Amino acid sequence: MSEAVAITSRDNPLLKELRRVAQDNIAYRKAGRYWVEGDHLCSAALQRGQRPVVAVFAEEYWPLAPVEYAQTAIKNIVIPKKLFVELSGLESPTGVGFVLELPVDVAMQTGVATVILDRVQDAGNVGSILRSAGAFGFRQVLALKGTAALWSPKVLRAGMGAHFGLHLIEGASLDDLKALQVPVVVTSSHHGDLLQNLRLRQPCAWAFGHEGQGVSPELMAQAKVHVRIGQPGGEESLNVAAAAAICLHASSLVGQ
Repeated sequence: MSEAVAITSRDNPLLKELRRVAQDNIAYRKAGRYWVEGDHLCSAALQRGQRPVVAVFAEEYWPLAPVEYAQTAIKNIVIPKKLFVELSGLESPTGVGFVLELPVDVAMQTGVATVILDRVQDAGNVGSILRSAGAFGFRQVLALKGTAALWSPKVLRAGMGAHFGLHLIEGASLDDLKALQVPVVVTSSHHGDLLQNLRLRQPCAWAFGHEGQGVSPELMAQAKVHVRIGQPGGEESLNVAAAAAICLHASSLVGQ
């Protein structure tokens, strides 16, 4: 187990770097590392075999921390509560956070069940869709350019640990989708076959689009199947995360 190092200065270089990664939505891309905090996410990371580069503890939390947190981390630091609050993105910080290495050289997998995010911009929606993807057996998620940063602190919090069980690819293009070798299925509010009437070929790739504009016309044209969700209540459309949960669940039941 690495001995804990106490840091008390706000101007410490390591703390400055941590603040950038923890508070800037895209800083992880340059740093090659990302930040998670709170017992739920930290425990989820360890359960999936992640090893923290740095484990950060608030002074009052350090004596209460599960022993595996400190045992697993390469480096442990303990900081005053006020500095942890500055670092945290939570309204009520729990006093623990991990810095983890960003996956590198992530190659697209072919012939597997996939979720495509087409410029989905709300971090909460993206995180929710990642949770649904993991829950219903879609282990690969491709984020097209314009989608919210997958490893940003807000998406990580909304994902509730789903990241650690998924194969995530950012910055994909429409041309990249040709290599998937599975049919692309798109959703629309007004066009396509009703979801309950479909018997989709498996595996497939479900595409979910921008909150206001939906799936792009270019992706619509590339798709093999167009689907709509029946809404007998008369609403015009569903939130994209809700629509994704319905579609992925229905797709996972095919063949059962």
